Amino acid sequence: QVQLVESGGGLVQAGGSLRLSCAASGRTFASYAMGWFRQAPGKERELITAMSWNGGSTYYANSVKGRFTISRDNVKNTVYLQMNGLKPEDTAVYYCAANPNLYAYSDSKSFISWGQGTQVTVSS
Repeated sequence: QVQLVESGGGLVQAGGSLRLSCAASGRTFASYAMGWFRQAPGKERELITAMSWNGGSTYYANSVKGRFTISRDNVKNTVYLQMNGLKPEDTAVYYCAANPNLYAYSDSKSFISWGQGTQVTVSS
């Protein structure tokens, strides 16, 4: 399995931007779909965006569509999450995850490897 390490979280004011990075170890990164999940206090972890192994397909939850952008660099073994127009309700721990299922890149149940998470806090 691939090992994942997130970075880039922090405290930002509403309307601001952050860019999260997720570095993957292992030579098979390019064979995984990648996604970002988040978990707010008292809520279940939710898939907010996913990208197929080659970047050709993307999924966004309605809550982040038009504000967040997922991207990946299969040479650097890294996936990114650009977050613009942040809102207080975006406050959560953000996790990147890897999904080996080539036919269900946005199926939240198919993600099998997780990072440790990075905290994002948006102040009003």
